[in-house]
Amino acid sequence: MQRPLLSFVLFITIFSAIVAGVHYYLWQRLIRAPELGPFWQRVGSVALVVLAVLVPVGLFVTRALPRHIGGVVAGVLYTWVGLAVLLFFLLLTSEVVRLGAHGVTALLNQPLDGDRRTFLSRAIAGTAGVLALGFGFAGAASALGEVAVRPVRVRLRRLPTAMSGFRVVQLTDLHIGPTIGRAWLERVVAQVNALKPDLIAITGDLVDGSVEELREHTAPLADLRARHGVFFVTGNHEYYSGVEAWIEELGRLGVRVLRNEHVSIGDADHSFDLAGVDDWSSRGRGRDHGPDLSRALAGRDPSRELVLLAHQPKQILEAAERGVGLQLSGHTHGGQIFPWGLFVRLDQPYVAGLSSHGESQIYVSRGTGYWGPPMRVGAPSEISLIELEGAAVTEAVA
Repeated sequence: MQRPLLSFVLFITIFSAIVAGVHYYLWQRLIRAPELGPFWQRVGSVALVVLAVLVPVGLFVTRALPRHIGGVVAGVLYTWVGLAVLLFFLLLTSEVVRLGAHGVTALLNQPLDGDRRTFLSRAIAGTAGVLALGFGFAGAASALGEVAVRPVRVRLRRLPTAMSGFRVVQLTDLHIGPTIGRAWLERVVAQVNALKPDLIAITGDLVDGSVEELREHTAPLADLRARHGVFFVTGNHEYYSGVEAWIEELGRLGVRVLRNEHVSIGDADHSFDLAGVDDWSSRGRGRDHGPDLSRALAGRDPSRELVLLAHQPKQILEAAERGVGLQLSGHTHGGQIFPWGLFVRLDQPYVAGLSSHGESQIYVSRGTGYWGPPMRVGAPSEISLIELEGAAVTEAVA
């Protein structure tokens, strides 16, 4: 079995197992424990089984249906996924309350009888349901509303003084696809152009779908304007969506794709190097694909400042060893739905914001769009406005 197919099968298997486990836990705490009566128990059980099956099936069905239908189906299914995640973590937290109640009643020598256990289960289930709906509505408003501009100032020791104030707008994880389309992207493009950036960097996961499906919806990218151009590096989702076709399409739209290479930004001595690498997970997923920082940096003057575009934050581990001044990444969505960011840390060294790693720095955007559930809870989306400063200017001001 070829590696891309094997990876896909493995992903679907693990994803389906997680979905099944979460729904079983929800059934235990929302249907079985509250003892809602035979009728509601049957209705709730059937509903959870159907939803558990539809979630992984929906990954395929929404791509096969016409967009105007598939988008609605995806919106409904992914909204449930978001609510299920919120319910799961709220109920998991409630286990502390349940244990506490059992502990207190045991100390008082009045253990919970059947009626009291049922009352406690119903109270917990009802509270979790109300809170999940509240967080869900707030998260949907955050994800579907106007994307906020997040200003970030980064001091780079090798940046020429004349380039201080250089403005980089970073877009990442837009996820144009079943539920995000042209109208939303047009608004983002207008926001970016209003910032008058010197350079625009798109750090992967631009699309969820083929060029044929999404050409019309990504067309506004051609309207992006920056004095030194628009640059792109692949994310893992490009490799699910036909990466070669998208590289060609982005070139047609005027977006320069950096594939393990670097370019000079600026004029003569007043310049720095911008490098870009393929996504961390892309090795073996296409012709000559895979991150290769050595190739990206070959032939450059190490005394020059270096900014790296890399979709996944974990690239900083190698980048810091190779003298990268600043790495711009995405991929994490900042967790998207709290407390998922805590689990993201198991895979990535940084989840959101500006951090130092040795003598290098990394900025991880929380993402401009969203993936899956149209919700953002505790991790709002952003258009990152990164202003670069030379060390000399910063020291003079101080």
